Amino acid sequence: MAPIPAVNAIANVIAYIGLGSNISAEVNLPAAAALLAHAPGIVLQRVSPVYRTPPWGYADQDAFLNAVAAVETTLPPLGVLDALQAVELRLDRQRAVQNGPRTADLDLLLYGAALIESERLIVPHPRMHQRGFVLVPLCDLAPRLMHPRLKRTMAELMGSVDVGGIQREALTLA
Repeated sequence: MAPIPAVNAIANVIAYIGLGSNISAEVNLPAAAALLAHAPGIVLQRVSPVYRTPPWGYADQDAFLNAVAAVETTLPPLGVLDALQAVELRLDRQRAVQNGPRTADLDLLLYGAALIESERLIVPHPRMHQRGFVLVPLCDLAPRLMHPRLKRTMAELMGSVDVGGIQREALTLA
């Protein structure tokens, strides 16, 4: 006889996390990946190469280092968000300027094929399909992954965004 699943048990979900930093990025980005790898309920599966990318939105700041991590989790989406914000807090993330400089920026890009819209969280990330700094590293991990809302692969989405100025770095994470 099969075991009875626990009430409210959540099956393992593959989620994709965007990681970025432009304040002491060579230190903070690896630290963010290491903290993510040790977050309860999250198992780091793979991490993309690291890319140096021009700032997006607020241009008067240093370039960013960006990567994407594939994780397996039993946490609900808001639990993942809480874990990501705890990593940012540990790395002294300040939110003084929207899209401004930061020690760490961790975004829940995708949570399986879920479509989520709440006050705290929108998944898929609402602007990921417009951002080369997300799509380039995400395509290193999952180019044929389908965007659950737009019904296009990550590779197709990357073909329609500006990827100028994005350069692969020698830095590796996890």
